[in-house]
Amino acid sequence: MTPVNETSRSAAADLLRQDILRHLALDLGRDPDAATVRDWRVALTLALRDRITTQWLTSERTRRAASAKRVYYLSMEFLIGRLLEDAIVNLRLEEATDGALASLGLDADAMLANEPDAALGNGGLGRLAACFLESLSSLGLPAMGYGIRYEHGLFRQSFDHGRQVEAAETWLKHGNPWEIARPETAFEIGFFGHVHEEGSRAIWSPGDAVRAEAHDIPVIGWQGGWANALRLWAAKPVAPFNLDAFNHGAYAAAAEGEAMARTISRVLYPDDNTEIGKELRLKQEYFFTAASLRDILKRHKAEGHSVTDLPRHVAIQLNDTHPAIAGPELVRLLHDEEGLDFELSVEIARACLSYTNHTLLPEALERWSEGLMAHLLPRHVTLIERIDAFHAAERPNSPVRIREHGQVKMGELSFIMAHKVNGVSALHTDLMKSTVFAALHADHPDRIINQTNGVTPRRWLHAANPGLSHLICDRIGRDWLSDLERLSDLEPKLDDAGLLTDLAGVKRANKAALTDWLKSEHEMDADPDAMFDVQIKRIHEYKRQHLNILEAIALWQEIHDNPNGDWTPRVKIFGGKAAPGYHFAKDMIRLINDVARVVNADPVTNRFLKVHFLPNYNVTMAERLIPAADLSEQISTAGKEASGTGNMKFALNGALTIGTLDGANVEIRERVGEDNFLLFGMTAAEVDARRAVHDHAAQAIAASPRLARALQAVRDGRFSEDEPHRYHGIADNISGPDYFLVASDFEDYWRAQREADALFATPESWTRKAALNIARSGWFSSDRTIRSYNADVWNLTSLSEG
Repeated sequence: MTPVNETSRSAAADLLRQDILRHLALDLGRDPDAATVRDWRVALTLALRDRITTQWLTSERTRRAASAKRVYYLSMEFLIGRLLEDAIVNLRLEEATDGALASLGLDADAMLANEPDAALGNGGLGRLAACFLESLSSLGLPAMGYGIRYEHGLFRQSFDHGRQVEAAETWLKHGNPWEIARPETAFEIGFFGHVHEEGSRAIWSPGDAVRAEAHDIPVIGWQGGWANALRLWAAKPVAPFNLDAFNHGAYAAAAEGEAMARTISRVLYPDDNTEIGKELRLKQEYFFTAASLRDILKRHKAEGHSVTDLPRHVAIQLNDTHPAIAGPELVRLLHDEEGLDFELSVEIARACLSYTNHTLLPEALERWSEGLMAHLLPRHVTLIERIDAFHAAERPNSPVRIREHGQVKMGELSFIMAHKVNGVSALHTDLMKSTVFAALHADHPDRIINQTNGVTPRRWLHAANPGLSHLICDRIGRDWLSDLERLSDLEPKLDDAGLLTDLAGVKRANKAALTDWLKSEHEMDADPDAMFDVQIKRIHEYKRQHLNILEAIALWQEIHDNPNGDWTPRVKIFGGKAAPGYHFAKDMIRLINDVARVVNADPVTNRFLKVHFLPNYNVTMAERLIPAADLSEQISTAGKEASGTGNMKFALNGALTIGTLDGANVEIRERVGEDNFLLFGMTAAEVDARRAVHDHAAQAIAASPRLARALQAVRDGRFSEDEPHRYHGIADNISGPDYFLVASDFEDYWRAQREADALFATPESWTRKAALNIARSGWFSSDRTIRSYNADVWNLTSLSEG
């Protein structure tokens, strides 16, 4: 007799097969014999979307019936990556999907590989937002994400003789089957113009406007019990086509309005080194924030609620300063359009808004010139002036002003207009209180709280590392998928027969798969028995990829001096993009590629050391690299990284961290144990003291012959024979101001790397430490982070049955 669960799985596979064929025929107009891999992938996506949308509508009805409060998460980035596997996993349809595709003669891996990465983000900010949406749905908390539907995302990265080359990303070339277009949900968003008074009321008459049109992507939670949505705004012209101009032969001018409007939602983070670039950036930020707030108010009123009751039903989380204009815009809507008193409008807005800070770098806390703000958003400048005065009246002894020296400071605006402000790691939150927001913290000592970041285990362990997931499930069951701290149940089992051997086998298999992919896709060689040493993140001086490559140069030189030494084979893998206008970071990329060219071709050393920089790093690449990594490079200058989430993903997948006491590294080290973390470098306090030494870099170089030698090789053009002066800027920076203290941390970094070499040479010890990293990383779940936000900031009610 066939077991019931086997029968139900077979029925689920049959039903999914029928739905795939139906969508193939009716939505794509294809017979199976003529269908391409893309056709099948889209048909499968639509079949899964049906199931998710059904749950989404059910969830929305449940929320409305309960009149439940919802959080709206505003972010310039949502780095969601590929969604197909996420959907299959969270719907618990792995076996049904495999069965349905097998019955159609299709390869499930080919389906997954055919899906493009959604180009909606760049780094940790956007990936965090994506993890949060998944956790919100998994916890049954009503939520909606708001962002921009970028046509071309950041950019597609390639290398030309080692140099970064940027090209337009084309992820929407064939459409996005996950999204549901909502052309009826659109708002006119104004810019420029003038403000005039009618009695006591200010009227803004914009000089230009675009339409913000909604596109929804439903987001299903674990086990399919609740779904929320990500709403992305596309910029469209108010008047799509000038027929009169076209009929007079001005064909380009006829479409100019459409081209200019679409510019707003074409590219993530357009280069803002020019005034026109700055204007476009501010336009983008206002565009999506204003559309989102109007959508929130429209929904709130349609459900029969008063605008004065907004905080009871609406929480709005600002993910960094990009949506900081939400404060004055919500005040404008309440005061100018709804007719509420200014002071009441500010209080209501503040009760709804909360702000997540992601940086301690002064240049990353956005500031806009008052001239630009007044030109683009004339009403908002006057409202910001009134908010400034309102806050000064609240805190008459405060030295803080939002407007200062001809600039509007968006960090201060975000803080003043939020009822809660959070950092994203314990260290970061403490530094916020003592540095960038010290005066505001003195004014509002209860406003700053900590919410340490987390990652979703469904994607970053279960889906990305199926071998490890199966091993864990076999040993402790599946409860960890919804309660990641259950991973601690692994620790008492580390001495069980075969566990460490099996764990090492999973890592070896992941490394072998990555080795094959490196060879087939990039013609790069790697030995899966070598240490895989990985640094994948945005390229920036504070993240110190140049420290990493300098250590590689010094190691190469010492191996060359003693090729018969007892060296631990190592493959250094880099990935990440530099902002198009960030020339120093682009030089760092080129230097790494030039060093790789020389080192990898050296027959004396290349059996011990290889260096690879992978182009176009994205979420899918991270899902390949992280499960295969042995060593996780988290080497930012202490006091500069807000938190990080890559550090959590690596530890969760059994990589040891080599890192500084920066961001969430501090808490990772506390959780996994000091003996299972390769610490180096100065503390944040020591960094500040070291910077006060006027010749700190020169002293460090003089005390480190190996660093001096590595720098001299860079300066002499050893890696750029055709252009010996190519990297003088990098060498001069490290030798001179060295703000990020590469030279001062180098020797301790070298020591920690050699400690890693020695430990890797004793595989059982390494694997035990890796296992402890896994077992003790459960706290770094985005489910835990979201529960904490909800308890401390949002006060939502979970509505899922699970």
